[in-house]
Order: sequence, then structure tokens, then C-alpha cells
Amino acid sequence: MGTFTPSAKVVNRQWHIIDADGLVLGRIATQAARLLQGKHKAEWTPFLDRGDHVIIVNAATVKLTGKKEDQKLYRYHSGYEGGLREERAKIVRQKDSRRIVEEAVRGMLPKTKLGTAMYGKLKVYAKGDHPHAAQQPRKLEVA
Repeated sequence: MGTFTPSAKVVNRQWHIIDADGLVLGRIATQAARLLQGKHKAEWTPFLDRGDHVIIVNAATVKLTGKKEDQKLYRYHSGYEGGLREERAKIVRQKDSRRIVEEAVRGMLPKTKLGTAMYGKLKVYAKGDHPHAAQQPRKLEVA
């Protein structure tokens, strides 16, 4: 009797919604990354994208613990010599509050083409409304 390997053709994807209002960033990000990878399913396979879609609302009110608001740095590079740019979390939150949540989840996914496909199923919104009501997302409680 051989080992069961699920097919990439038959994938049952669900939609989950996480309300990030007042919750800690790391707890939201780990739960979202787990859902995007499909690790909560019995038929999880490391080399297939069998994860679900995740919607995160109220990203603007996510909590950062400790002194991370003033000390955490977000770095990006323009590609030119001396083009390294750094911004504190406080400034990033003012410019685009969704970026904090997106980068936290992105960092917990695989750094491959598969991880890029998983990241494509993440939708983050700064406020409480979203345009995905037709998909009938299930509300998910994060401890």
C-alpha cells in the first residue's frame, strides 16, 4: 500500500477573514501564514499550494508590542548604489498601514515561487470593509 499524495488539480479552497483590531501583529501573521500554506489541512503537502485565501481587515489598528513602534526598521533598496532606505514602523504605519501586516506574513512564507503563489491569496485592508462578501468568508478568531 503506497503513500497518498494529493493532486494539485483538485484543491478545495476556502476564504477566511481575520479582524486584526487591537491584536498583536505576530499572532495574526502566524495564523495567516498557516492558512495560506494549507498546514491546517490533513492533506497538506510541502511542494503543493493547497492553502486557503485569507482576508485581514482593520490592519491599521494592529498592535506592536514593546518598543517596536519606534525601534523596528523596514528596509528596502532602490537598486542603485547607496540606495538603501530605512523607515521606522511608526512612519510605515502612517504612510501605508497595510504594509506592516503584509511584510510580517510575507516573511513567514517560503522564499520560492510557491511562496509567491501563496502570498497572492492574501488580501489586507486598513479598514473594516472588504469587497469579498460574495466568497462568503468564515470569520476566524485569533487568540
